[in-house]
Amino acid sequence: MAEGGAADVETQRGEIATLLKTPLRRADTWYLVDSRWFKQWKKYVGFDSWDKYQMGDQSVYPGPVDNSGLFTDGDVLGIREHLIDELDYILLPADGWNKLLSWYGLREGQQPIARKVVEQGMFVKHCKVEVYLTELKLCEDSDMENVVSRRFSKADTIDSIEREMRKLFSIPDEKETRLWNKYMSNTFEPLNKPDSTIQDAGLYQGQVLVIEQKNEDGSWPRGSSALKSSGASSLSALPKICPSSLTNNHNSSFSGRNVKSSSYSLPSYPPYSSYESSDQGRRCERVGLCGLSNLGNTCFMNSATQCLSNVPPLTQFFLKDQHQVELNQDNPLGMKGEIAKAYAELIKQLWSGKYSYVTPRPFKTQVGRFAPQFSGYQQQDSHELLAFLLDGLHEDLNRIRKKPYIQLKDDDGRPDKVVAEEAWENHIKRNDSIIVDIFHGLFKSTLVCPVCAKISVTFDPFCYLTLPLPMKKERTLEVYLVWLDPLAKPTQYKLTVPKVGCISDLCTSLSALSGVSAEKMIVTDIYNHRFHRIFSSNENLSSIMERDDIFVFEVTVGRLEDTQHVLIPVHLREKYKQSGFNHTSTPLFGRPFLLSVPRSISEDKLYNLLLLRLCRFIRTAAEDEESEETHSPKHHSINGSATNGIMEEGSPSEMETDEPDEESSQDQDLPSENERSPSEDSVSAEHELENGLLPSERKRLFTLHFNNMGKSDFIKGEVRFDEDHTRLSDRCYLSLDWEPDIKRKFFNEAAAEDFEKHESMEYKPQKKSFFKLKDCIELFTTKEKLGAEDPWYCPHCKQHQQATKKLDLWSLPPVLVVHLKRFSYSRYMRDKLDSLVDFPLRDLDMSEFLINPNAGPSRYDLIAVSNHYGGMGGGHYTAYSKNKEDQKWYNFDDSSVSPASEEQIVSKAAYVLFYQRQDTVAGTGYFSLDRETQPQDEPSAAADAAQSEEEEDDLNDNQREEELSPGPDVNMSSH
Repeated sequence: MAEGGAADVETQRGEIATLLKTPLRRADTWYLVDSRWFKQWKKYVGFDSWDKYQMGDQSVYPGPVDNSGLFTDGDVLGIREHLIDELDYILLPADGWNKLLSWYGLREGQQPIARKVVEQGMFVKHCKVEVYLTELKLCEDSDMENVVSRRFSKADTIDSIEREMRKLFSIPDEKETRLWNKYMSNTFEPLNKPDSTIQDAGLYQGQVLVIEQKNEDGSWPRGSSALKSSGASSLSALPKICPSSLTNNHNSSFSGRNVKSSSYSLPSYPPYSSYESSDQGRRCERVGLCGLSNLGNTCFMNSATQCLSNVPPLTQFFLKDQHQVELNQDNPLGMKGEIAKAYAELIKQLWSGKYSYVTPRPFKTQVGRFAPQFSGYQQQDSHELLAFLLDGLHEDLNRIRKKPYIQLKDDDGRPDKVVAEEAWENHIKRNDSIIVDIFHGLFKSTLVCPVCAKISVTFDPFCYLTLPLPMKKERTLEVYLVWLDPLAKPTQYKLTVPKVGCISDLCTSLSALSGVSAEKMIVTDIYNHRFHRIFSSNENLSSIMERDDIFVFEVTVGRLEDTQHVLIPVHLREKYKQSGFNHTSTPLFGRPFLLSVPRSISEDKLYNLLLLRLCRFIRTAAEDEESEETHSPKHHSINGSATNGIMEEGSPSEMETDEPDEESSQDQDLPSENERSPSEDSVSAEHELENGLLPSERKRLFTLHFNNMGKSDFIKGEVRFDEDHTRLSDRCYLSLDWEPDIKRKFFNEAAAEDFEKHESMEYKPQKKSFFKLKDCIELFTTKEKLGAEDPWYCPHCKQHQQATKKLDLWSLPPVLVVHLKRFSYSRYMRDKLDSLVDFPLRDLDMSEFLINPNAGPSRYDLIAVSNHYGGMGGGHYTAYSKNKEDQKWYNFDDSSVSPASEEQIVSKAAYVLFYQRQDTVAGTGYFSLDRETQPQDEPSAAADAAQSEEEEDDLNDNQREEELSPGPDVNMSSH
């Protein structure tokens, strides 16, 4: 293998750094690289070092490129869902990928993950690496049960899909074919633009495509109808088609074609595929109760749209065509009026009372044109879509045709009322629309400099409130403790640690459960048979992700206290194995470990110490022969022998040393579960050699290589050889190289992977308690200190300072949108908070949070909720909305609309809340809400259930803690 030596580390670092800056260009190919492997490479070459001459950390040679963390289990072709750029993987252009392959090769059995750059958006062009391909389900019209899945790029054309389908189903070249979209409603739509891309055609994940062949008599199996039911005898099996949808569609047939043909006649379609309610007698009762079909992961859009659709004053505005008068198509910040027009058309469909559901493809297309992040068919966030939509509608309907320049003024100690009025007037001079009328309110923001005490007050408009949730301040981590006793299996623990804490907090928690002193713990992250990281005690716990394999090693004494020993990372390597790229590689195996050794030590003594540490994994040849005879591998060590009789550690007859006191001292620090000498019950080394059970002294189990992880030499100055002793520094590391035959015969891989489970693994974290909506508002208005990464520039100090900041509510809009911040993101962690927030359906009194003494009425009633079910990066969105006609609650789940009870509305899924102020209801011309009051201090049924569940969990947790309590000497208070 052409390995990256020390001489070309700087070259590697420079070339990859340059290639990482390559701009994205349409149709270029980029490659995914697992971020864990790439971080290892960066550490190896010193990528992030300020010193360009820094050689990097040569102990972490990354080995072949390894993307195993990106693949779905057991599938080397499909990657895991919901991967995040920079966190889970990095992207490299083709030149960078090829260079990495030439230096390191690719792990055996893996294929490169190549992806194309696609261009999104129409007016705003946006290039993006298409990490996730679109999986389409392909079948023949004559056999729709035989479905074949294939992945395509969004840049692939309908023509290329058809060619793939002709090949899959062995369709002769001379046969004419047609392609159809098949929807879950058993309806079909023709695909008759061969040059159209998957993205342009709106094909989505899981879309079923049907190919049909022309009959011998020149007819088509599906006839000439543009819409037909699969397997139905007539169109009567379909929902009734709205007559308006057939306007100008006198001839909806389209010509078939073969591969060489390109002539088409395009049937005309309505802007929305709209389906009438099958119960025509109930048409007037279904006003507003119209579903939105899912186009493929578009439930987030459907949820937000249904909530907004049930805001009466906004819907009235569009139904009365008032938007036509106020349309601002020249606003450079707007969407040329297209978003407002598309939304108006959709609202008219939803409130026509004619349809049980509509397909919002035109609306989705317009959103994607101006917001490329929503142009695909991956799951998105309903609140982010709502924020874009409110902003887009505002700019498309802005009554201000030419925005004036506004000179901002400092408060200069003026009264709040004066500064607030000035701020609102300035806002209205540039922003005046139906969205501002309905949704905009005013914050008061107060910043105080910690150095000079300068106070800065500003008033800023807002369109929605994003409220934090009171978070648990702890998290659970699973770790493995590797005991100092070589005979003891590692033990897995579940720890409770602070969310914002340090590695030392992890050690303290583990010490309480294990009895091992926290000062004698070294915390590591092991990945791909190597040390990915060895943590220092003051590093942040946030750098540990859920998928990391954390191993904590017990050592004789703390690293800082011990000056006579060095702590050496040790890796196991199998020699001379051929990789898939015809390079000779030395792959790692087993688990690495840490070994404390004297700074000056003979090779024999070091070898014996290594054998002592490995004793649980090493078996004799007799065991190997027995396991081969019974076809059952042994999973145990030999009678508790510490060295399997190869060489008895600490035996004066077997060890020649110039430092007996130092070595024996170390041996005495090794605890034993059975309180006996590690060499007790062992067979002598001579006996094993005489019987041919172990390699002779001249043929050891493994060879030692200092500071050599796939490189040809080691760093000078780290290891010195003085006569028969080796003198080691703190930067030493060691590789144990095993011949493949020796490894197979003597290394017990099953024993190496074995571990025990501590009782704490049965512990289930306490259920998250519920909070009231007012708790979230109080947290929102609490004074906080700005982070170091987000300082405020103090105009008096002329420096950036970590000021204290406080937000207050000055004025609230007629419709108050409340976004519960359930999703939290950091560089190392993604989390969804599924705590129940108990919010009132009626009489939400916001007066106690308004600091404006003349704020006026501030009581609100709930009118809609956007719900999110599931975890990060996926899940499903629905909506609850109160219908303006019958004043009842309904559940909107994509195309399905069903009645809902008030008891259902408050749930852990609630994500975005819509409240309408009570004094504005009559003015909408729609309805007056029922004034039955629900006391705010009385918890909802959902909160009662959550409280009962929490109390039951508390009892179970307390009982479990008593059962698991190891006694007075072990503190489990952290749980």
